[in-house]
Amino acid sequence: MMEYIQGLNNELGNLFGVTLFDPQQFISLVIRFVINLCVVCLIAYRFYFPRSRRRDYMFIFILMAMSIFLLVSLMEGGGMQLGAAMGLFAIFGIMRFRTEAVPIREMTYLFMLIALSVINALAHGEYHPKALYWDGIGIVTILFVNAVFVVMAWLFENSRLMRQDCSKLIKYDNVQLITPDRREELKADLEKRTGLSITRIEVGTLDFLKDAALIRIFYDDPADVGNSIAHLGRMPKEI
Repeated sequence: MMEYIQGLNNELGNLFGVTLFDPQQFISLVIRFVINLCVVCLIAYRFYFPRSRRRDYMFIFILMAMSIFLLVSLMEGGGMQLGAAMGLFAIFGIMRFRTEAVPIREMTYLFMLIALSVINALAHGEYHPKALYWDGIGIVTILFVNAVFVVMAWLFENSRLMRQDCSKLIKYDNVQLITPDRREELKADLEKRTGLSITRIEVGTLDFLKDAALIRIFYDDPADVGNSIAHLGRMPKEI
């Protein structure tokens, strides 16, 4: 069977410049594709989605990661693959999904899943016929690296050591309370208006002509950690 496939590959290669089937390459691609898909879906659905409840971002993460995995996997030459991977990171860093201001949490997940997909795409073994041996990255190493990504996502989402305070930007209308000696009054007023248990307050830009100040409040609410619009300082133009 293998001899027949090899002969057919040679004939098609000579005629059209393409081959029919490479069993080793295909099986390697399928195994790495399944591993990457399972881990990407696990991170996007199990760790990202429960806090943010943004299905649009979740599906973007999955589709982007799998698209990059296939793109890098099917490129020829290790140098070209590495250069393309770095180029993709640069493009996304400049673009930042220009149609929308993407929150830092979503951007972090996006880059993490892109990095994971690039690693899985480049992780394969190569056979050296002259020396009669294989080298490269084995499946145990691939599984270990993917497990590390899963553990990191779990650690930053669930560990109390990594828990971060939630914050909101507020345009405040009573500048008389922003002085340091009236900070407790300011905190009480903000807690009454927002219904939140505030842990810290930062006072930013002041506008005495409009009697307004820009304030960031910090509060501890695990259910609100993934809030994707908490840091917006103004209403979007679409509203």
